[in-house]
Amino acid sequence: MVAKTIKQWTVTGDKKGFDELKLEVVDFPKCGENEVVVKLNAASLNYRDLIIPQGKYPFPLGLPVVACSDGAGEVVEVGSKVRQWKKGDKVVTLFNQGHQYGPMTTLASKTGLGGVLDGTLREYGVFNENGLVRQPNNLSAIEASTLSCAALTAWNALYGSKPLKPGQTVLVLGTGGVSMFGLQFARAAGAKVIATTSSDAKAEKLRKLGADHVINYKTDPNWGETARKLSMNGEGVDHILEVGGPATLKQTVKAIKYEGILSIIGFVGGENNVEVPQIVDALSNICTFRGVYVGSKEQMEDMVNAIEANDIHPVVDDEVFEFEKAKEAYHYQWDQRHFGKVVIKI
Repeated sequence: MVAKTIKQWTVTGDKKGFDELKLEVVDFPKCGENEVVVKLNAASLNYRDLIIPQGKYPFPLGLPVVACSDGAGEVVEVGSKVRQWKKGDKVVTLFNQGHQYGPMTTLASKTGLGGVLDGTLREYGVFNENGLVRQPNNLSAIEASTLSCAALTAWNALYGSKPLKPGQTVLVLGTGGVSMFGLQFARAAGAKVIATTSSDAKAEKLRKLGADHVINYKTDPNWGETARKLSMNGEGVDHILEVGGPATLKQTVKAIKYEGILSIIGFVGGENNVEVPQIVDALSNICTFRGVYVGSKEQMEDMVNAIEANDIHPVVDDEVFEFEKAKEAYHYQWDQRHFGKVVIKI
């Protein structure tokens, strides 16, 4: 018997902070002719999910909104005109529902789950049939729930502009989701990986995941120069996944190779604007500064194929949270107690 109501976590827009998150009971979602209903089994958190309730997200929002962009589940109902899915199919959500292929557009940027459109932190969700991608066969729902944002962002950074080649060098910062996926995708492609961290324990985990070199940025404040020296012939890094923002850009610019790609993804290092490189530094360093906003469905399908072909398993934090404890998961990630992706079981 299908439930008449469902539970969901909503960002209300009433306050600033995680108290904006409210657990609600609402009617079971109705399925349109081009839509499917998905029983969501897991959702995962991104830095974006943490800053939306705090009023710091720089992209379009439509509050109140069901939280989170990332989720994995099973199709339980299909609309009369749906052709891509059937009941029982295991699926993963697409971050920007309108970004199907090609470059990002203004219209597509306004279709983000958990921002403009209702997201995945709910028991059941209704999605347009084009807003889903098949779940990789080698992953559990908990693992697959991490792919929508961080994984696709890392994939786009490495393959969306100048594709990564075997033997090149990739620099990843810290141990968050984007960096972990970047490390895994780069290693699968035959690239060398340099990683940064401030923890000896995390450094050991990074090495076990395949990092060729790990730099402690607390004990080596000039880690950008160190990364350059560790690259092939000391010429610099081909691809950098820049998730730190203003706090780390000075160093990542030091590390970049001529004609390298510096993918600017986030600002988890804070908003300190002291000595931030200028746009003209792209000329003096002969490199590309590229803003990356997740990726398209076409890219996500390619990524899923690569995950299966290389049997890549996302790095999920040991602490998996129950649905009712979602707010605790937000605090856990905000306090940077995690390694890899924080997942909420639904």
